[in-house]
Amino acid sequence: MAEAGRSERLARAPALRVGLRLRIMLFFALLAVGTIAAMIFGAWTAVTQSEYLYLWEVPGLFDSKVQGWLFAGFLILVLVGGIWHVFDTQFVRAIERLATTIRTRAHVDVQGDFPDDPLSTRFLGDLGPAVAELSRSLATTRSTLADSVARETSRLSSEKALLETLIADVSEAVVLCRGDFQLVFYNGPAVTVLGAAGVPGLDRSLLDYLHPGPVRHAYERLSQLGDPEVTSDLICTTQTSGRLLSGRMRVLPRTDPDRPPGFVLTLRDVTAELATHSAREALLAEVFDRVRRPAAALQTVAGVMAEDADMARRPEVTAALLSEIRQLGAAMSELGQRYDEGRLDWRPLTQVRARDLMDGVSAQFAALGLGLETEAPDLMLSCDGFELALLLRWLGQRLSEAGHARRFTLRLTEEDGPGAVLDLLWEGPPLPVGEFERWLSEGIDPDLPELTAQTVLNTHGTEAWTERRADGLSAVRLPIPRARRATRRPAPIARAVVYDFELLSKERNASVLESRLQDLTYVVFDTETTGLEPDSDAVVQLAAVRIVNGRRLRGEVFDTLVDPGRPIPQASTEVHGITDDMVKGAPGLQDAGRRFHDFARGAVLVAHNAPFDMAFLRRHEAAMGVRFDQPILDTLLLSAVAFGPSDLHSLDALTARLGITLSEEARHTAIGDTIATAEAFLKLIPILRARGFETFGDVLTQMRRHGTLLPDLNATQP
Repeated sequence: MAEAGRSERLARAPALRVGLRLRIMLFFALLAVGTIAAMIFGAWTAVTQSEYLYLWEVPGLFDSKVQGWLFAGFLILVLVGGIWHVFDTQFVRAIERLATTIRTRAHVDVQGDFPDDPLSTRFLGDLGPAVAELSRSLATTRSTLADSVARETSRLSSEKALLETLIADVSEAVVLCRGDFQLVFYNGPAVTVLGAAGVPGLDRSLLDYLHPGPVRHAYERLSQLGDPEVTSDLICTTQTSGRLLSGRMRVLPRTDPDRPPGFVLTLRDVTAELATHSAREALLAEVFDRVRRPAAALQTVAGVMAEDADMARRPEVTAALLSEIRQLGAAMSELGQRYDEGRLDWRPLTQVRARDLMDGVSAQFAALGLGLETEAPDLMLSCDGFELALLLRWLGQRLSEAGHARRFTLRLTEEDGPGAVLDLLWEGPPLPVGEFERWLSEGIDPDLPELTAQTVLNTHGTEAWTERRADGLSAVRLPIPRARRATRRPAPIARAVVYDFELLSKERNASVLESRLQDLTYVVFDTETTGLEPDSDAVVQLAAVRIVNGRRLRGEVFDTLVDPGRPIPQASTEVHGITDDMVKGAPGLQDAGRRFHDFARGAVLVAHNAPFDMAFLRRHEAAMGVRFDQPILDTLLLSAVAFGPSDLHSLDALTARLGITLSEEARHTAIGDTIATAEAFLKLIPILRARGFETFGDVLTQMRRHGTLLPDLNATQP
């Protein structure tokens, strides 16, 4: 309020309402009048030869006239210096601040009044209000243009969002790559399939995640054929976990004869399938091995007994025969049990909530005019809900047609083990076992004649039987081998697609120095620590985001707490809010640093006051087994390049200057400061380009000119 009142008083002051041209003329008039006054004073000194104005006594060297003129020159020098100081303070610096603000608003959409401080342009006459009007007009034009573009693109945005949703729901992993194997597109399942080798990222090489041999060979075959309709199947493995993936590659149509075409690769994890297949093959081989010998022995004994009737009566022959029969029976029993336990592994069963299954069966019975009461705990059943509902509907219909009952109870009981039992109960005569066995070969749905009751039981790796219960009810019992208690649904897995199709047409420069700023990939990062001394303090949080093709990728984020291995001082906790309890169980810097190094592979590192953060990381390079030798940009130095060294360049000052709003809760957290730094960096790029700094080398040269602010970390880089 006091500052606003002061600004208003200054605006009403008569002296400040003087025009800019008159004000500048008055500066020169004052200079002229002061110069004349100094000369007159010097002449008067020379005439009067005042003894008080002799500055030295050197006989014959200067007379009184010369000393008078020297004194006049000294006064003129003082006068010019004073006027220059006033002019520099009130005009030159104000014009520099005005130019910086104009350049910022020309390239960045900054909201708010202009100028930010009315006192900064009060001596520039009508220049400040004129630029303020221009700024308001520019903001209005931008707003109008943005509204127009938003209206014109709303339909396309809706279609784009729908297409992204449809593609994200594809169950197979899909990646799109350039001819140099750099990722241009990947969907949610690709994150799962490739995630064991590190989080995938745009403009990173697919060969960082997959062993290159099969992928390269398939691409070479297809690119030589040049037919986009031809596909190639391949089997490949992930780099770190060795999971086996089944893939299908298709090369995109060639749009540039001088550039290798891109390709689409779909991937599916077949590790579990092959393991199950191997287990089945091993079980089958064991069946033949363990059954063949007892069967051959039985055949031999039977042949001997057929040839010699007396041999059949000998006790040792009978004992051998019984022994082989017992071995064969035991082997068949064990192998059958193992087969029953494992055959569900290769069945495509899903998780169905018991309550949902009961509701579906109740609707089926109601459609047939049959009554059904259901009882079920909150279980998740591993089954084919559609087939199981058809089986129960068919069974109710057959029982009704056979005159057993028209009202039933369907009860699900949880077993002590991993399974449960479905009981279809009724009051009435039981179903004979033989009749039920004959029913099992019947089709259960007219539209699916090949689907029999026995087929459904085989699909679920189970069996069914009838019985008369002790309470007088008749029942058909059907075990469900796999069931578990329903728990709270986990958070949905993010399945968003990540892409930038402009990367397909971009070429990678061999030299980072010659690359344009907008063509490079960046990883912006920040740390929170136990203190301000890299040699003695430790990291407690590390966060980073990736910027590709001038866009921050919201799906590619690195954020982790770090166990510092020591207590966190209360003073540090008051800054970043991280306590000792929060870092319990968190990875140490060695593990977190290695994962961050992998996240930042192939990118330019960006930080605000980078020497501070890099000192913590480079101190532990040997323990991590990595080297942070990437090129580095510092937004503090970039701010000095863009706005001049005299302005404030703290993160708060920079974000305020660029119109970036950061909540108080996010400030001084690693991820919050990282996002603020990334947004500031993206807004600095067009400002730097407008000043003529197009490439990384241009910016690096300018940063080194501000070495008095911070050391350049690229000085030791190759």
